[in-house]
Amino acid sequence: MDGVLAQVEGWAAEFERLCERIGPRVARPEVRRRLVGFLQGLLGNAERKNGWQLAEQAGETTPDGMQRLLTTARWDADAVRDEVGAYVAEHLGDPGGVLVVDETGFLKKGGKSAGVKRQYSGTAGRIENCQVGVFLAYASGKGRALVDRELYLPEEWASDPDRRAEAHVGAEVGFATKPQLARRMLERALEGGVPAGWVTGDEVYGGDGRLRAWLEGRGLAYVLAVKATQPLWAATPKGPGEVQVRTLVARLPTRAWRRLSAGDGAKGPRVYDWARVALVRPGWPGRGFWLLARRRLADGELAFYACFGPARTSLGELVGVAGARWTVEECFQTAKGQVGLDHYQVRRYDAWYRHITLAMVAQAFLAVVRAGALDPAAVPARGVGQGGG
Repeated sequence: MDGVLAQVEGWAAEFERLCERIGPRVARPEVRRRLVGFLQGLLGNAERKNGWQLAEQAGETTPDGMQRLLTTARWDADAVRDEVGAYVAEHLGDPGGVLVVDETGFLKKGGKSAGVKRQYSGTAGRIENCQVGVFLAYASGKGRALVDRELYLPEEWASDPDRRAEAHVGAEVGFATKPQLARRMLERALEGGVPAGWVTGDEVYGGDGRLRAWLEGRGLAYVLAVKATQPLWAATPKGPGEVQVRTLVARLPTRAWRRLSAGDGAKGPRVYDWARVALVRPGWPGRGFWLLARRRLADGELAFYACFGPARTSLGELVGVAGARWTVEECFQTAKGQVGLDHYQVRRYDAWYRHITLAMVAQAFLAVVRAGALDPAAVPARGVGQGGG
């Protein structure tokens, strides 16, 4: 019992320190107290984490204060986001960490919410009326957490002044593709000192040659999924040339394949057959380019990855990075299921960022607690969130 009590007190102390850490990003004491109450609600047991429930948990009679926190209150959501990245790096950071880019959908009714339209939602697995958020997660052997976010604003939204004004989309916000949003977040992570050796993402990002070239220029290794029709530079009988990846894999002999686990999933190790093909990219001493192929054991279905990294990188290392891409799904599940990432009831562009950022704070706290990465010198507190104001 004493051990459990000490553990709970340690969690409470960590929450208090985290609130103190982000406190300077919030101008007024009353806003700071409400922000702490908002975080307490996100970490609480309420089934829904919307304005009414969060207000009730904070002892407020109406949701007006919580709504103001997301709309008109003075605090810097981007500065808080930067603190999330620094906090995750401090507790979960590792030089071999992986930055994972992915997107998730937020199903919506109507057409007023910023960026909403009928578009593909990976959450639903089909085209739905939804908003799409592009996220950056950090994964290491110590844990994983979301560290950045961008709301995808479709072209018809970006070019419609009336819709922009109604949703409070700032004049500085223009149309950006999902790979461009990913690059912004990766730049911020690198500039913020987040320790990472690799980047991974799905075909939306792997298929963008400009993003791959930018990563290469920054010396940041990657394992990025690509479509079967993606052309990559490889050796051919007539010399180097672009060849579709499915053609390169079709040429592989049986002995080229190795059975390896890409990490543990909900049902145990994720075991597939894997192979790689060396690509031709002169002028990169000490670096290598490969095509990585994954074959599912049950039915032989293939997946493909364009890879760049240190020349001595093993097949097993590439497989491990490819497997890290699934960790972002775990982050989404935790953030949506436990801290209300998708429970917001706001339409404004800026309010979306505020809610999502606070959910990221809560999810990062849970990730650190679960990793057992707390400071052993923590001063015990009275209870989770009884401070930080």
